[in-house]
Amino acid sequence: MKISARNILKGKVQKITTGAVNSEVLILTDHGEEIVSIITNQSVAHLGLEEGKAVYAVVKASNVMVATD
Repeated sequence: MKISARNILKGKVQKITTGAVNSEVLILTDHGEEIVSIITNQSVAHLGLEEGKAVYAVVKASNVMVATD
């Protein structure tokens, strides 16, 4: 796999919550952080996602917002 994104975090699918159109995929990284991604149910099926499967969370964004109280 070659990809232009620089933020690639290895982990495992911890939980998949399926909705009518989209699924919420909770990934636990190898460093213990949790990342949540919302993807289509079709993508979940295409990728063969299931709890415990090794995956990569790939983050590519044009900006990241930071806020404080």
